[in-house]
Amino acid sequence: MASHSIDFVIIGNNFATPEMRAVWSEENRLHQQVAVEVALAQAQGELGVIPQEAAEEILRRAQPEKLLLSDIAAQAGLMKHSFMPTLSALQQQCGPAGEYLHYGATTQDIVDTATILQLRQALTIIRRDTLGVTRALRQLSARHQHTLMVGRTHGMQALPTTFGFKTAVWLDEFLRHLTRLGEITPRVLTGNINGAIGTNAALGAQGPEVERRALSLLGLNSPTIGWQSARDRLSEFASVAVLISGSLGKIGNELYNLMRSEIGEVEEPFSKGKIGSTTMPHKRNPAAIEGLASLTPPIRKSAALIYESMHLEHERDAMSWRAEWLALPEICLYLSAQLQNAQGILSGLTVNEAKMRANLDIQAGLLLSEKVMFEAGKTLGKQTAHHLVYTCAMMAFETGRDFKSVLAETPAFASAFSSADLDAWFDPARYLGSAVEKVSDVLRAADAALEQASV
Repeated sequence: MASHSIDFVIIGNNFATPEMRAVWSEENRLHQQVAVEVALAQAQGELGVIPQEAAEEILRRAQPEKLLLSDIAAQAGLMKHSFMPTLSALQQQCGPAGEYLHYGATTQDIVDTATILQLRQALTIIRRDTLGVTRALRQLSARHQHTLMVGRTHGMQALPTTFGFKTAVWLDEFLRHLTRLGEITPRVLTGNINGAIGTNAALGAQGPEVERRALSLLGLNSPTIGWQSARDRLSEFASVAVLISGSLGKIGNELYNLMRSEIGEVEEPFSKGKIGSTTMPHKRNPAAIEGLASLTPPIRKSAALIYESMHLEHERDAMSWRAEWLALPEICLYLSAQLQNAQGILSGLTVNEAKMRANLDIQAGLLLSEKVMFEAGKTLGKQTAHHLVYTCAMMAFETGRDFKSVLAETPAFASAFSSADLDAWFDPARYLGSAVEKVSDVLRAADAALEQASV
């Protein structure tokens, strides 16, 4: 019976994808731990640390899919140890050759390295879906490069911009996320098999070569020195995961606000039969968008727990270590749901260009006050123009009048500028600065990054 939202049948996919749940399942955890034991035995057989025939027998007979989790769990209750029951079950499966399992290794060697194997699977999914979000943002940015909308600061209308400029800022973030994932991957995908306190004491001079060869068989990098007491790799992964999630949460929150009835500039994908409310039949709620934004806080909290694991006692302890068992899967699971959700939202987003254009005019011209000030300043001086435009703007705001009309009726303004001047200054399409060009810059960078990613 499921007891965590991640595993609930009804709502579980709001918190994790089936694909990522499989990565962090107990069955896969067991498979990866057995894979490490087998690779260790194979490397030791090749180097003559254990009999070659024993290594071959372990390779032949080790079948994690035939190990019974229920039996291992029952033994764990008796032994009060997290890994010994697994090792005992595997030893029994391997027969006499099982005597050579786990030779010179410690529990944390196997569990940590198996966790890195799981994390490799998770990173493959995360990178793929981060690319998917990047592609969706690239399409939105190109499609809406010229789509006029209001830019807002402090929650208030500020200046004209384009929707493509907004999404290009998000796209630029995801290009950096792709770079970060590429940079951390070789550091994170580093195993660790070097004995009780990391010194290879049990294997002596052959220890480093055993570690290198076993990790090579697993497709992992070898550490310069043991990292049982140095957990920065996992914290670095958590940091990048938080950055990706933070961008997704920010996007979700922004779309949530733009979808408000009073703004109405976007709408998340809507399908026939989708229910917004059990009591208000008219509601088309931002359910997917809310789900996107909701998962950033738990990822941040789980990352904080990962950071706690960097504090260890002496060469090793299980107090900090166990925190990773909880937090690392949760980070990957929540992030998988966010990335999948984001791709669906962004690829199916309805952009209400007419409402965006209408919202440019709801302040009756006040949105262009900066444009008016700088144009007038060329004749009157910037400070004088600021004072004059400010006075007119406040009058227009407080009386609810059209800003351009107030300016035209102000003697100091009317005597210096014509109605044609004002008409030109109040066209929002003429006050976009370098927005369109900057979108082009980001699109070029995205094309290069996506092309490189496909190589």
